[in-house]
Amino acid sequence: MTLRYGLIGSGMMGQEHIRNIHLLGGCEVTGIADPDDGMRQLSVETAGGTARGFTNHKDLLSADICDVYMVISPNDTHYQIMLDIMDSGKPILCEKPLCTTSDDCRDLVARAEGRAAPIWVAMEYRYMPPMQRLLDEMAHGRIGTPRMMSIREHRFPFLPKVGDWNRFNERTGGTLTEKCCHFWDLMRFTLQSDPVRVYASGAMDVNHVDEEYGGRKPDIIDNAYVTIDFANGTRGMLDLCMFSEGAWWQEKICVTGDTARIEAKVPGPSRFSPDGKERDAQVVMSVRETKQTHVEVVHVPNEVLEAGDHHGSTYFQHQKFRDLVLSGKGEPEVSLKDGLWSVIVGEAAETSARTGQAIEVSL
Repeated sequence: MTLRYGLIGSGMMGQEHIRNIHLLGGCEVTGIADPDDGMRQLSVETAGGTARGFTNHKDLLSADICDVYMVISPNDTHYQIMLDIMDSGKPILCEKPLCTTSDDCRDLVARAEGRAAPIWVAMEYRYMPPMQRLLDEMAHGRIGTPRMMSIREHRFPFLPKVGDWNRFNERTGGTLTEKCCHFWDLMRFTLQSDPVRVYASGAMDVNHVDEEYGGRKPDIIDNAYVTIDFANGTRGMLDLCMFSEGAWWQEKICVTGDTARIEAKVPGPSRFSPDGKERDAQVVMSVRETKQTHVEVVHVPNEVLEAGDHHGSTYFQHQKFRDLVLSGKGEPEVSLKDGLWSVIVGEAAETSARTGQAIEVSL
């Protein structure tokens, strides 16, 4: 059986999804909906030239040529598109963030109650191979009881998008939702607890300050510190800088327990790395009692690295999603509720950064 994918949105991330679907085998993109003629045609070519192109996602749905749908359009379109496709009764993979507001996310969660076909929210950072190694070590009790988690992402600025939609909070949900929802999900998943309080300090200091679009200046944060208190007493911190392209490690994800500390070090895409080459990740374990440190190199096949900018995580997420769809049973590993929580935290962090107040959060 060939699993047929319909993509709604075909920009840069859409291209990445198409390349990774090709790597899976037994999967093909049969329909692509995008109002931009250039991106739609480019995606049809990336998909092998046989996919049908549509200017409107409703026409794609009416054609009924797909087994699953993917939402990869600009953030502020997700809510209405999800409303339109949920009635199809087919599996859905929705790119992050689920919506730009927590209210819209809550509405989707309520509407999906009792739906048979799965809806998976694309939080692919869970599936980065070094992160999988970190989680495996934790599952075996190697760091004891987790107490603290920190994530540092020092990276390149937001890339150009069709219509420049990613330059404005109203269309993205804000940087701390658009970019960082991955990290709130990662913290919540790793620490196995829900957030209760969020405090952020951030601003737009370097990127986009001299840009103007239709008479409007961008308003997206380009650096921030965010701390989160969790219900089980653990805490997390994000150190985000989006004017640090060329950093040797793009992400450093550290979890400290009462007996050991483990850190995943992840390189950025080769086109932004200091030497222009793909590199392996590392997982570093430091044990308190013995004061010994062990470094493990985590290798990802080059063809997987070359298929996208997320260190193989998009590919491994697609494997999981495909297997779920083909099995016809089980629940998505990343649920609508997970997507909701990540937007709740991002929304609170944006508010905190602008008001200077700590924000209490809950479902």
